[in-house]
Amino acid sequence: MKQKSQPMRICVGCGELHPKKELTRVVLSPTGEISIDPTGKAPGRGAYMEAKIECLDMAYKAKRLERSLKHKVSEEIYESLKEQISHE
Repeated sequence: MKQKSQPMRICVGCGELHPKKELTRVVLSPTGEISIDPTGKAPGRGAYMEAKIECLDMAYKAKRLERSLKHKVSEEIYESLKEQISHE
């Protein structure tokens, strides 16, 4: 019997390829709210990131999260993401 292949995603911070389950999904909902999606199934445009402060910092400096979500990301959102990642 053939094994199912695991979906792979690229981290927006470091640019490395990882299995989807190892990454944290940041989602832009249809209403325009940006949040962390723990289930990975919330509706909206998603970007994947390792749950590391270093990856969030790299994504912030190069505006990679904004580019992936195609939406402006405010400072407050980066701070709340940093807080949520540090608690994981």
